Amino acid sequence: MSPKEEPQSISLPVLRIKQPIGEFYIGVIGSHILCDITDFDVRRIVGEREFETYLGIQRPLSPKRVREIQQYVTTLDACFPTAVILSVRGPCAKYDEHSGMLTLSNYLDAVDPDRTVLYRQIAKVLDGQHRIEGLKEYSGPEFQINVCIFVEIDVAEEAYIFATVNLAQTKVNKSLVYDLFELARSPSPQKLCHNVAVALDQNPKSPLYHRIKRLGVATEGRFNETLTQATFVEALMRYLSADPVQDRDMYVRGRTPARAGAQQSQSLIFRNMMIDKKDMAIADVLWNYFEAVRRRWPGAWEEGGPGLILNKTNGFRGLMRFLRDAYLRTGRLGGVPPVEEFSVIFNGIDMEGADFNTDKFKPGTSGEVALYKELKSRSGIDLELT
Repeated sequence: MSPKEEPQSISLPVLRIKQPIGEFYIGVIGSHILCDITDFDVRRIVGEREFETYLGIQRPLSPKRVREIQQYVTTLDACFPTAVILSVRGPCAKYDEHSGMLTLSNYLDAVDPDRTVLYRQIAKVLDGQHRIEGLKEYSGPEFQINVCIFVEIDVAEEAYIFATVNLAQTKVNKSLVYDLFELARSPSPQKLCHNVAVALDQNPKSPLYHRIKRLGVATEGRFNETLTQATFVEALMRYLSADPVQDRDMYVRGRTPARAGAQQSQSLIFRNMMIDKKDMAIADVLWNYFEAVRRRWPGAWEEGGPGLILNKTNGFRGLMRFLRDAYLRTGRLGGVPPVEEFSVIFNGIDMEGADFNTDKFKPGTSGEVALYKELKSRSGIDLELT
């Protein structure tokens, strides 16, 4: 049963903003009040948030970051110019159009206590939880915080706002951001790539089984994760879309992006499969391709070793560059070549597992490109693709 409390509210002048996602409010609130109305959410973030529970992921508070902010807010020129983003339940918010005031209140439901929203639960934090936690012990002059308040949005919209803000500002690792696209209700290149990554990572028979760090950091209990989800997604996305943000926006608007023509499909090899909703067929192509790699160089792929790159980031990126050449060579554009057809190509490459090393293929883009060129040259494939 929820604790009992008296009705409480605060009012603040706001600007109502209308954008494609809908309406929201921009206002200013004192730091102590902000801490009070988000207390429950910030404490819960020490565990995980609602959409994190849904995804099976977690982005906990960083004690180190909180300590840094606690120290920073005591300095003479402390400043937080960007908005803290909040989500508020509909029953807890009332906007007066004439006065331009937004009133935030606790919601006490005597009939159904489970619907009660306490004062400390009024706002959920979508972005800015470290700033809020760092301000809790602040005792200096008034410290006002600009806030962006969304009212009555669902968990998918909360996740998308969080993902968009953090991807644009590079404040969290990209693997976590891409993981959040699973919540999206509309198709998108990002969501497709995420789904393919999950499918290949979770199937025990997959050549990429448990190879992908879903959140960009090691998963507890796994010992063979050599790729981040961001690495996987970005390597695959280049074959789906020249402008993923624009394509996603098209889908959100209920429209379908343009198909690739004959020339464009030579570079965007999976675009038309995406538009035809053949997501898992794309996963099958990657499965068969990397299964052929595994069969050709089993030791380097399964075990690797110091200085060997085939199953690590640079090796994967080089192989993903070569995927386009190999896929087009099979003559099955839009289809799923069997493992054997990819194996014919790899069996013609005169390289041993030990050849895939950091002495020959330096870390970074130069090594990735060098590996691609080596695979292309030794395979005999002569395709002029950009």
